[in-house]
Amino acid sequence: MQEAAGVLKEGFLVKRGHIVRNWKVRWFVLLQDKLLYYKIEGGKKEPSPKGRILLDGCTITCPCLEYENRPLLIKLKTKTNTDYFLECCSREERDSWALDITGAIHAGHPVQVQELHRMKNSFKLLENISLHHIVERMCDSSTGIKLTHNLGQGNRYKETFTGSALVDWLISNSFAVSRFEAITLASMLMEENFIKPVGARSTEATRYSDLSEQFLDDSTALYMFAESSKKNISSKEELQFNISELSGTIVKQGFLVKQGHKRKNWKVRRFVLRADPAFLHYYDPTKEENRPVGGFSLRGCLVSALEDNGVPAGVKGNVQGNLFKIITKNDIHYYIQASSKAERTQWIEAIKPLT
Repeated sequence: MQEAAGVLKEGFLVKRGHIVRNWKVRWFVLLQDKLLYYKIEGGKKEPSPKGRILLDGCTITCPCLEYENRPLLIKLKTKTNTDYFLECCSREERDSWALDITGAIHAGHPVQVQELHRMKNSFKLLENISLHHIVERMCDSSTGIKLTHNLGQGNRYKETFTGSALVDWLISNSFAVSRFEAITLASMLMEENFIKPVGARSTEATRYSDLSEQFLDDSTALYMFAESSKKNISSKEELQFNISELSGTIVKQGFLVKQGHKRKNWKVRRFVLRADPAFLHYYDPTKEENRPVGGFSLRGCLVSALEDNGVPAGVKGNVQGNLFKIITKNDIHYYIQASSKAERTQWIEAIKPLT
């Protein structure tokens, strides 16, 4: 799915529809003055774009917090006031797309591009931190963070905690060594939709453009577990979904095209590769639920690239190029397509040490 010269960036993003407000995966191509998006059928990009976003006069919002269940959004507003919402698969990918789109919008204005570089580099993922593990510990009935009833702007909020209480808890449980580190970690929990602000004090802070200023180390700023606020079950119960599988350190993630087991059709999925324990999970990026639709242990698996000439055995349809196969120890065959040979090689090299 590689493009010709003149392309600044390309890849899968999830786009909100304009008429029917559903979410669809599209292949986006960034040019100097526009952003094209294509429909993918059978693992192949259609020849003509489905639509285009003209970048002249566009404004970009990143991070965009308008959709609670989609924390990795970029919002583009054209000069005709049309809003486009684009979702990425990771914080790093979102920041990279935002940087390149901003560069195209402000071509010839290097100061604005440098400012986005500064913002991007001011917030980095701490090494070897599993957010799922932190949330599991937070939900522990004996050693987790204490949930209390709090008042804010005349409203009573059940099962909440304050910003300063979370910072204290992260430091006391050795997840951070300073209040600055703890605020950074709490900001990540909020950005990944594990916790949410409630009440005027904390909600107002999310309107800051710099992510590092969105979480408040404050005894009057209230937060709660995002999932428990939407469903009549506790956060602890919510996290019991394959918690051991999902607690590993994320090694790599991205959009890939996968062949179905039953219908043999090809669908774009968000793949997440984890270590300790070694699992590969895949998600439906068009759905709001942050739950895998499938996954398997990598122990005992075989992974290999498939030849690009012709259609390999086991592959249905006209899909050709950049394919690789994973065979589990239970002899289940997964056929996956990357968007380029380089990306295929990167995934194979990341998976092999975990098998």
